[in-house]
Amino acid sequence: MKEARVYLDYHATTPIDDRVYNSMLPFLKEHFGNPSSTFHSYGWKTQEAVDDARKSIASNLNAKPREIVFTSGSTESNNIAIRGAAEKYRDKGNHIITCGTEHKSVLSVCAYLEKNGFDVTYLPVDRDGLIDLNKLNDAITDSTILISLMFANNEIGVIHPIEEIGGIAKEKNVIFHTDATQAVGKMKLDVQKCGIDLMSMTAHKIYGPKGVGLLYIRSANPSVQVEPLIVGGSQEYNIRAGTLNVPGIIGLAKAITLCDDLLQDEVETSRRLRDMFLEGIRENIENISVNGSLEYRIPNNLNISFRGVEAQALLMMMDDIALSLGSACLGDTIEPSHVLRALHIPEGDMYSAVRFGLGRYTSEEEIKYVVHRLTETVAMLRSQHSSPKQSRTKTAKKDKRYEKDRSFNE
Repeated sequence: MKEARVYLDYHATTPIDDRVYNSMLPFLKEHFGNPSSTFHSYGWKTQEAVDDARKSIASNLNAKPREIVFTSGSTESNNIAIRGAAEKYRDKGNHIITCGTEHKSVLSVCAYLEKNGFDVTYLPVDRDGLIDLNKLNDAITDSTILISLMFANNEIGVIHPIEEIGGIAKEKNVIFHTDATQAVGKMKLDVQKCGIDLMSMTAHKIYGPKGVGLLYIRSANPSVQVEPLIVGGSQEYNIRAGTLNVPGIIGLAKAITLCDDLLQDEVETSRRLRDMFLEGIRENIENISVNGSLEYRIPNNLNISFRGVEAQALLMMMDDIALSLGSACLGDTIEPSHVLRALHIPEGDMYSAVRFGLGRYTSEEEIKYVVHRLTETVAMLRSQHSSPKQSRTKTAKKDKRYEKDRSFNE
């Protein structure tokens, strides 16, 4: 299998930035001490580095250092935030509000909680992937303890009105959690301004290392608490036991600092390249549609359906470009993305959807090359009159099972 020439899958993961890598190197070998070792200089050195990283991250998020809890990534952070808060405040209520387009690390936790006596409301979205704030407000009851809505969607890039959601949650005295994994580096994150009580993020989506992330937990106005999911040590304020990933934490802090420093330039560059990309596609390929709002969208994302083309076949023929499907491969058939299903787009468009994720190292030359390859490949596939009917028929039988699975509720 040959290596792809162009990488446009920055939503899945990112290459580590050299500046991040270099910041981690001393802590991979020279400064190897366990920060929990408090009786010698090896432990003191790494504990000081972790403290500095925590302060740096808190400053960038307008948070307090003690509000930053290090984890293995966004999936763990989402689990601690949602399950931990639900169990901590169970005596106050058992109702949680989320959305049908959330990441599966949120939806799966909600499905687990439903099996354990919690009531979960899954807000619908409109054709653009946006929620109705009136429906959010109406969904809140006296038993509502938590709202969990992502900052920016990982498939269609649509941004929820986080500041308004935070205001509603505060007015109703409900804890507000947001998965900010895809928002970091695309907009300024301010937990105070947005009224966020719990926030998840990870390093490997922002040119940092894999296997490290964080959970912001508000300490005042209100003070939020969560039940720990991992026990066995007093690390991270008794919230997340286990030896700290010191090199990863250093890399996470550096990655967040770089995102903050480069924010304006990177947002402008990403938006310019994305718009150029979309214009090139529209000029050269007919019968395409953009999935999700273009107005309320992170600047590096496009999710496009190429009508009459199987997305899987398109990507297989374009193996020189790293891309993602708008649907996930499960078994021997392609299941429709739960995000696209929630948008209620035509069935054929779901199976022809491709996600394009631009990033820090994307160039104009690469954009032009991808437009060229898409143009010729889509034309070739359409000329062959490829039909997704058979796989759709198989999938339709499976879809009946998902109607009963509220973790994929539309």
